Amino acid sequence: MPLPFMLMADDSGAIFEHPRLLMVGASGIHPVASVPETVHEVPPYTKLFFLPGCTPAGQDPSTGRIVFVERYRGRPVFAVSAFLPPGHLRLLLPSARPDYPRRPLPLWSYSAAGWARGTIVAPYVTLDATPRWSPENYDDRDLIPAVAPLRQALPGNRLLEHLIRCATEYHCFAAKNLFLGRWEAPLPVSRACNARCLGCLSLQPPDGCAASHERIAFTPTPGEVADVALFHLSRAEEPIVSFGQGCEGEPLTEVDLIEESIRRIRAVTSRGVINLNTNGYSAALLKRLVQAGLDSVRVSLASARRDVFAAYHKPIGFSLADVTEAIEAAAEAGAFTMLNYLVCPGVTDQPEEIRALVRLARTAKVRFIHLKNLNIDPWFYLTALGAEQWPRGFGMEQVVDALRAELPDVELGYFNRWAITTGV
Repeated sequence: MPLPFMLMADDSGAIFEHPRLLMVGASGIHPVASVPETVHEVPPYTKLFFLPGCTPAGQDPSTGRIVFVERYRGRPVFAVSAFLPPGHLRLLLPSARPDYPRRPLPLWSYSAAGWARGTIVAPYVTLDATPRWSPENYDDRDLIPAVAPLRQALPGNRLLEHLIRCATEYHCFAAKNLFLGRWEAPLPVSRACNARCLGCLSLQPPDGCAASHERIAFTPTPGEVADVALFHLSRAEEPIVSFGQGCEGEPLTEVDLIEESIRRIRAVTSRGVINLNTNGYSAALLKRLVQAGLDSVRVSLASARRDVFAAYHKPIGFSLADVTEAIEAAAEAGAFTMLNYLVCPGVTDQPEEIRALVRLARTAKVRFIHLKNLNIDPWFYLTALGAEQWPRGFGMEQVVDALRAELPDVELGYFNRWAITTGV
């Protein structure tokens, strides 16, 4: 792969390459020249964005200098970013200079992007090539005819109606799975949360990032939850049902509801996996759910460092130590334990972060780490963490290598896996 050219966009959103300057990425706030070995043609279904209010940067190949381009051929230009499909780990952020004051960009994971050999390229590694989560498997022409039969099977079920909106309006892949009769399906139940995560998908302050969708507006009954779960578990291929979705708050705030739902489900069938996605604030509550029949737990974590954890999650009444204790308690009670680790170049690849993550994973007996590109405006995130003074990270690909070396018994990936969770 030759060194790619820088991409930029005009104020109409038209994207084009610079004829001379090379693509530059960023580790945190630090510009990083692209390396051919890490740059690849973007995967199918990659989306491109132009970033209004962000001046793009490129590298002058004759001097090696980083150059910010405010205008091109007399017109203002803006930075361009790629959004890689799930399963692909971005290695660099876009390199740009944001204008202030500004509202944070929408909740996508922004990656450096360039132009080489007549195609869009980006620095990334494919971490989890599970084809089940490829967009080609989620065609609405298959989905829409499958909605009516579930409505007929579960008339008046409010949770089902909520998930119809998730599938058809927000295009949630997990919700689509429910109607397509396969794999992992969601069970959102909670309206409240005891954290104020910077990148929350469903609830944001007026001056924050634009929430990508609305939070569930009601609390379903255990009967509604169990009916949806049993419909899926009874017929789906390799079925998983998961509490804790982007369209809800923290599911442990509804522990009584979830416990009763699990007991109703397991009174009827032992088939499939019942999973919980959570911030993991309480060991006692997690242990209750495992004892009721919960099979697996995935705890979301932006950082294993106390100060960074607090700056991103803004927990109310709990700490990172509580989260570590809760994961360990779930593991000891018999659950398959996972981290939903939200990663960002320049933050995750700090040496002290990896050391802290390794300690947490060993202490808490974590068995699987999902490396998820964090969906957030990178400059908003870095400012909130106070990361402007941090050094350049040592590289996201090195993060993967370090975790594999330090945690050889821990699986790394991107998606929940039925076979691993069930021990098959």
